[in-house]
Amino acid sequence: MIVKERLMNMFARMRTFSGEGDGPGVYRLAFTDADWQARGYLIGMMKEIGLSVREDAFGNVIGRWEGAEPSLPAVMFGSHVDSVPNGGNYDGVLGVLAAIETVRSLKEDGFRPEHPLEIALFMCEESSRFGAATLGSRAMLGELSAEEAQRLKDKDGATLYEVLQGRGLVPDALGKPLYEGGVKAFFEVHIEQGKVLEHEKKSVGVVTGIAAPTRFRVRLTGNADHSGATPMALRHDAACAAAEIVLAAERLAVAESAPPAVATVGVLQIAPGVMNVIPGGAELGVDIRSIDGATKTRVADKLKAAVSEICGRRGVVSEIVPISDERPVAIRPSVLDFLDGICREADCSYMRLPSGAGHDAMHWAERVPTGMLFIPCRDGVSHNPEEYAAPDDILNAVRLLEKAVREASKKDVTFA
Repeated sequence: MIVKERLMNMFARMRTFSGEGDGPGVYRLAFTDADWQARGYLIGMMKEIGLSVREDAFGNVIGRWEGAEPSLPAVMFGSHVDSVPNGGNYDGVLGVLAAIETVRSLKEDGFRPEHPLEIALFMCEESSRFGAATLGSRAMLGELSAEEAQRLKDKDGATLYEVLQGRGLVPDALGKPLYEGGVKAFFEVHIEQGKVLEHEKKSVGVVTGIAAPTRFRVRLTGNADHSGATPMALRHDAACAAAEIVLAAERLAVAESAPPAVATVGVLQIAPGVMNVIPGGAELGVDIRSIDGATKTRVADKLKAAVSEICGRRGVVSEIVPISDERPVAIRPSVLDFLDGICREADCSYMRLPSGAGHDAMHWAERVPTGMLFIPCRDGVSHNPEEYAAPDDILNAVRLLEKAVREASKKDVTFA
């Protein structure tokens, strides 16, 4: 049986794993001490409920419950627990704790799965530290190379490659699939990180597709001249060029409606940052998303062309540095129907909806039957200390995950 108090105690414990951040909330960037301590706690929980635990060269963790027929492909479910700076205690954490409570409950009920069950704890899902998201799931599937790990850096200049080595991991093993064995289905439970479920007064969302980001940096070089002695017509102001690029990103995304796109400039740094010096340098971090790959590519290409036009007109040199270009995915109809049935059987209020945020599940969805369940988060707030999911909604989601895992673990349940 799913135990609400036990679940809430695990959430409270997870909140204590937080580093030194500026302000409130959870500060658990990937591979930091706080992240590693949380990982250790979860490994201990997996062992406590009788799972065999293994890790791969990237640090991803898999807790396995051997099925009645170990040679069958596993039913996998889980998420991540790293956070954005000053984030919340539900993003990703919900999926991992739901998985642990699901297995504990099934074991307590005396259930024996026919297929093996595996809990996945993915490392470095958030892009906050290295600028690229879902790195752990990519690494597990062979989609992250050692060369990319050497290229990706955090704000202190440490490469992902160096950080992995520092944790005793093996970045040179990247570039080939790190997961061994087959997967029958993958499930992830997550907060919505938006307002649709709350607005529609639904307790659960069955995810139909997952948007994916294209990310790149735009580096601008103008002239850092004297602010008083340089006439307006003779300036090559990197900040003004950056401002135009920010507005161009907004304009181009707004123009797409069927299907829609979003564009965000979440990083904007100006140099030298002195009031009486014209900005001679600027760097922008651009994030473009859509559930449609062609739409996302079109917005990215148009924005890159706009960067060239703006900088040419202003006499500013531009450089575009790619970070990631991930593929949005659609969830298979057979999995949607399966999760619809789980929700109907539980008599819960649900709806289908797309995910505007990226998740580890999107990498599995291209390879194996994959499903996601969302629950509401208050006011749609996420990546924020105010992030909150109601205990009753959490309890409902874990019960649904348990039903889904119980059914999917049977040999006679198949997905097209």
